[in-house]
Amino acid sequence: MELLGVPIQTIYLYVLIIAGSLTLLFLFFGDVFAGLSEGIPFLNPTLVLAFFTCCSAGGYIGELVLPLSSLLIALFSCILSIMLVVLLHLFVLVPLSSAEESLAYKEDDLRGRVGKVITAVPVDGFGEVVIEGIGGTISKSAISFENQQIGYGTRVLVVDVKNGVLSVIPHEPI
Repeated sequence: MELLGVPIQTIYLYVLIIAGSLTLLFLFFGDVFAGLSEGIPFLNPTLVLAFFTCCSAGGYIGELVLPLSSLLIALFSCILSIMLVVLLHLFVLVPLSSAEESLAYKEDDLRGRVGKVITAVPVDGFGEVVIEGIGGTISKSAISFENQQIGYGTRVLVVDVKNGVLSVIPHEPI
């Protein structure tokens, strides 16, 4: 079959190359276009590009391999592409969008946390405290809030954080 004097296989191949190239560009520079999917959620650029890539790849392979009519191959290719895009959306994009953005923390988030001294905190000096949590283990420099010595292995409560240094006091569980 020909469309505007060009074989349909060539059109599929051109669309595949263009959509594949745009997909790679979107992969590398997707943060620039991050707001596009907010305005019209059903026109997510990732899904649109995935649809055109799958549809053109399916059509091209179908034209080369299957002895069916071009309209039937185009219909099967579109149906298959829609199913693949729906699966991509449900099982990849939705879980990624609801996942934790980062395991990073702010220093203010450490206030009120309980840790353990791994390097004794001397009077008027610095020691080291480790705080364990779901996101991992955080090790920070520490000073005594009440300017007293805190020994190794003591459980401490973080009272304040200044310039990356924790101000701690001994903590006894209730």
